[in-house]
Amino acid sequence: MGKLFVQKFGGTSVATAERIKAVADIIIEDIKAGNQVVAVLSAMGNQTEELICLAKKIDPNPNPREYDALVSTGEQISVALLAMALQKRGFLSKSYTAYQLGIKTNTLHKQARILEVDVNRLQEDIKSGIIPVVTGFQGMNKDGDITTLGRGGSDTTGVALAVALEADECQIYTDVEGVFTTDPRIYEKAKCMKEIVFEEMLELSSMGAKVLQRRAVEYASKYKMPIKVLSSFKKSQGTIVKEEVEGMERPLVTGISAVDNEAKLTIREVKDIPGIAAKILGPISEAGIDIDVIVQNISADNITDFTFTVDKSRAEEAEEILNKCSKELGSGEIDVDSNIAKISVVGIGMRSHAGIATQMFETLAEANINILMITTSEIKISVVIKKDVMKDAVVALHDAFELEEI
Repeated sequence: MGKLFVQKFGGTSVATAERIKAVADIIIEDIKAGNQVVAVLSAMGNQTEELICLAKKIDPNPNPREYDALVSTGEQISVALLAMALQKRGFLSKSYTAYQLGIKTNTLHKQARILEVDVNRLQEDIKSGIIPVVTGFQGMNKDGDITTLGRGGSDTTGVALAVALEADECQIYTDVEGVFTTDPRIYEKAKCMKEIVFEEMLELSSMGAKVLQRRAVEYASKYKMPIKVLSSFKKSQGTIVKEEVEGMERPLVTGISAVDNEAKLTIREVKDIPGIAAKILGPISEAGIDIDVIVQNISADNITDFTFTVDKSRAEEAEEILNKCSKELGSGEIDVDSNIAKISVVGIGMRSHAGIATQMFETLAEANINILMITTSEIKISVVIKKDVMKDAVVALHDAFELEEI
């Protein structure tokens, strides 16, 4: 008996009419092998970004309801075209919007979360030999308004449908062959991994690895839905993202992520008293600015420096808030450094092996790379360094941990 796959195709996979035809051929190959397929699509190419730019030409801060109504239209085009391509090849197919299927979300526009998925129509189609093609990235709230799931939200749509349909696997087709040990654009020796566990993938996604949306991995992990990352451009074994199995042999370090999209802010001469961190970071959080790495220096005479990182696009806003805080707290000047990068090593093998941090720090020291900030979790160590040595750091660490041998 064949398997049921939910196959999600990203924007680059459906960027042109020719690419949509190629996607149709991928689906048909699985159908001919005796499997059943539900397809989930992103908008074609950069269409979502183009729609966002169009909205901002009308209003730099558009109404969230109308914003979602606009940017959700891209997926409607791609699903209709793919259904046509499948029909042209002699296969029954229907396109659906999330609205038509009843993918229900909360009321938060631009970053909605899926609450309920009704798959009755999809199940009827599958039984009738019809290939459903569904819009990703969107849903509807209790008022019947269209909502969108945030950047990369089509991944979450794919996983949510796979869970609701009790599919055998959710397959995410992208423009890369799978999940690599590091970004191959940074280091050519990066290797495509055969498998990775959910916890490692969650850390890599949160640290900047863009191959899978973090929320999609969280959803899959919660319901134990395996994800397979594949290329829609060339045949490859791909990478399976799955639940950790007890006794499963794992390398100490699985991957290295590198991002240069953060800025470091420091407020000088802060009084080292209880509650000072909340007074500094509270207004930042209230403004909806995500805070990443945090360091408070050892105080001298009850005076200290307080440093944290935020997304570079929000750095100017964060600086304005800090200036107000500094005046209220009687603190010193504000320093902003956008010339930084964050390097993270990830691996569940760290749980049972000491010495990974030491090896990481020694490797960076041998490469003459200075560490500005450090943060750790059970299976991750992250350091902030200067941006201009990011590639050197990735190469040195990738070689030191022998990731090309995974």
